Amino acid sequence: MGSNVDFSESFYRDHAARYAEVSHNYIQSVYVNSSHPALKGDKDLLDRMVGLLPPGSRGLDAGCGSGARDVFLYWQKGYDVYGVDAVDENIQEARRLHPEIADRVTVADLSQPLDHPTASMDFVLCNAVIQHIAPEKTLGITIPELARLLRSGGVLQFMFKVGSGVATVFDRDYGAERSFQLYTVEEVLGVLETHGMALIPEEEGRLGGIMRFTDPKPMEHVVLLARKAG
Repeated sequence: MGSNVDFSESFYRDHAARYAEVSHNYIQSVYVNSSHPALKGDKDLLDRMVGLLPPGSRGLDAGCGSGARDVFLYWQKGYDVYGVDAVDENIQEARRLHPEIADRVTVADLSQPLDHPTASMDFVLCNAVIQHIAPEKTLGITIPELARLLRSGGVLQFMFKVGSGVATVFDRDYGAERSFQLYTVEEVLGVLETHGMALIPEEEGRLGGIMRFTDPKPMEHVVLLARKAG
C-alpha cells in the first residue's frame, strides 16, 4: 500500500455525516450483477444472518462505519451487538443518530489486536473494511482476530473488494476520488481456513458460498458467510 494513498481515515473524518446519510438511506447498498438471485442488497445479508442466529446472540460489527447503521438494526431486533470503528467521527455520528446504542460503539483499529475476549462472540460482521487496511495487516492480524473472537459454531459475515493491487475510482456520492486495497478470494479463504473457519454453503436458495456482486461506484465485491469449527 503506497504511503501517498489515503485509504480511509481522513476521508471518513471529512465525510462522516454524508457517509452516515448514504448508509442509512441505502444509497450504495443495492447490488447489481449478483451471482446469487437472492442477494440484491445489504438488507438481504441482514435477513440471512437473522435466519442463522437467534435474538440474544452476541455480536460485533467490526468496522461499523459512520452512524453504525447495522449495530442499530441488529440491536432493534434483539441482538446483543456492539460496534467498533477506527475513526472517532464515525463513532460520534453513531452516538448522535442512535443514542440508544451510545455505549455499544467504540473506537478500535482493526489493524491491531482487539480488546475482546477469545470466543466471546456468536457472530461478527466485517463488511467492506479490509479495503482500508494494508494486506500484511489484514491477513496477519485482522482476519485472525475476527476468527479468534468467534465461539465454536459462530458465524462471520465478510465482504471485500475483489481483485489485486489498489483501485482508484471516482465516487459520485461524495464527489471525490477514493482508493481501495483489493484482495483475492484465495488469499482470504486461505487465512479463514487456517483459523478454523469453513464456508456456509448455499442451501435451498439461501445465501451461502462465494457470492459476487457489483456496487454502484461500480466496484466488484465478494461476500461470504463462514462458520467457526468446533
